[in-house]
Amino acid sequence: MTAIDINTLAPQPPLPLQAATDYSDIALDWARQVPPELVLARDVAYGDGPFHRYDVFGDPGWPPQPALVFWHGGGWTHGYKEWCAFMAEPVARLGMRLITPDYRLAPQDRLPAAHDDCLAALRHFSANAARFGADPARIYLAGHSAGAHLALLTALRRADAAAAGIDPEAIRGCLPISGILDLHHPQPEPGSLEEAVYAKVLREPLDDAPLSPLSWAAGNTLPVLLSHGEHDTARVRLSNQRMAAMLALQPAPWQLHCEPGLDHFATHTSLRDADAPWYGRLAQLVQATA
Repeated sequence: MTAIDINTLAPQPPLPLQAATDYSDIALDWARQVPPELVLARDVAYGDGPFHRYDVFGDPGWPPQPALVFWHGGGWTHGYKEWCAFMAEPVARLGMRLITPDYRLAPQDRLPAAHDDCLAALRHFSANAARFGADPARIYLAGHSAGAHLALLTALRRADAAAAGIDPEAIRGCLPISGILDLHHPQPEPGSLEEAVYAKVLREPLDDAPLSPLSWAAGNTLPVLLSHGEHDTARVRLSNQRMAAMLALQPAPWQLHCEPGLDHFATHTSLRDADAPWYGRLAQLVQATA
């Protein structure tokens, strides 16, 4: 494969925060630096739309490996799968394949469109895992920010996975990073992200309940390793704490980690370092669920 060319990406509206723009610039610059030999496949089509694509990264010389499917963030309204490409080398060092899907964005395509796309991408990858040197029976889900929400929602709504033709038992664990895991807000401030969820992201206000991972914690049997930054947004920190409180009442193992000194975007960019604690937790989870 050739190096990633970000000049071919379709333009998107400006991001709402300068910090988000800076994050995007950094992540896309790092995407250019991914060694071409780790790019196993680019823009694999899992549907008919322009957002129905995923990339696959890994060491081509390894036998079938467990797979990490990682969804990008962007408030459900922005984002590129290329934001996650910089994780290719650290994930390959763990002896894993990295799969980074795109998904439809709001407000043109409101939730649950992105959740439907997560299921479609996972179904397609599962059916074609051997083609990419991956083990379809060992899949781990993760994501950052909005991608963390989608990863955990996909992991916990196991009946949806089964209905979509995915073996729920193949999903071995979930590691959401800095996700808003409870979409409900009683009185969102004008101009806030919380208001945008209702104004731009959800089709109907009452969809905030079924589309919140928090609503699907009961009876959970899947290991979940939550994490957020010490300086993450209050909304993110609280929703992770509430999610942890729910998971503590369920039969599956769970963890909640607060990353010292990190803000909302640094919880992802810190993963350029292969020695980041998150990778250690991923490696331990893969070993424990082998």
